[in-house]
Amino acid sequence: MSDATSPSPGLPLGSDGYPAPGGVERRPAGQAESVRANRRWWDAAAPAYLAEHAADLGDVDFLWGPEGLREADARLLGDVAGRRVLEVGCGSAPCSRWLRRQGADVVALDLSAGMLARAAEANRATGVDVPLLQADVAALPLADGAVDLACSAYGGLPFVADVEGALAEVARVLRPGGRFVASVNHPMRWPFPDSPDPEDLRIVSSYFDRRPYVETDGHGRTVYVEHHRTVGDWVRAVVAAGLVLEDLVEPEWTPGRTEVWGQWSPERGALIPGTLILVCTKPA
Repeated sequence: MSDATSPSPGLPLGSDGYPAPGGVERRPAGQAESVRANRRWWDAAAPAYLAEHAADLGDVDFLWGPEGLREADARLLGDVAGRRVLEVGCGSAPCSRWLRRQGADVVALDLSAGMLARAAEANRATGVDVPLLQADVAALPLADGAVDLACSAYGGLPFVADVEGALAEVARVLRPGGRFVASVNHPMRWPFPDSPDPEDLRIVSSYFDRRPYVETDGHGRTVYVEHHRTVGDWVRAVVAAGLVLEDLVEPEWTPGRTEVWGQWSPERGALIPGTLILVCTKPA
């Protein structure tokens, strides 16, 4: 089953296959602007992103972040067999297919129809068919208490302006006693340059500057938005949603892993955290 719609009109692409920004700003950006821009950006970026990272992400695998922590080892979601699971920001849905292979009943959700089209292709190629749903995490089209577990591996939350509302939606669709686990950019990333070189570990902006990172096109129109929150902001947002924060996991770099992903690298990963994983439960 798939409720994915057609991708939005494309954006001009750079030589690397990604949408080419005309400018970069740090300024306020609301929910509607963030949703509109990020849907178009991910629709356009899906082929390049998956071409660059497909070997690492796999088609049926659950990677929590660039450090290489996998759910097969971490078991942050616990036993998923027979559980109804929602994945938020599934991308091409390798995590959902891995969960399905473990016996879970999964729904994979993403804002981008371009990503969901790739997910549908991977469903067919692997023979692991998971339902795909296009929706905004801030307005989940699911009933109250509809799922036992929810997860998000770098999916959705860093791009949401109203993260408190999004977490409240996740809490709403979780059954009492259910668990939600999400990985996001570690807030410590933001003050440093976007470089994998440890020689570039110099503070160039304030950790407390919460203005979103915004890319615009050549006409000044917003094409990409990413939101920065401190560790305390994440904790308060989880609590405000009525969830209980059970753990904050900061994965260390996996020994022997050589992949470089944006500013993440083995050399830099040995010095500072790059990923923050929120492990939450809904009170019974």
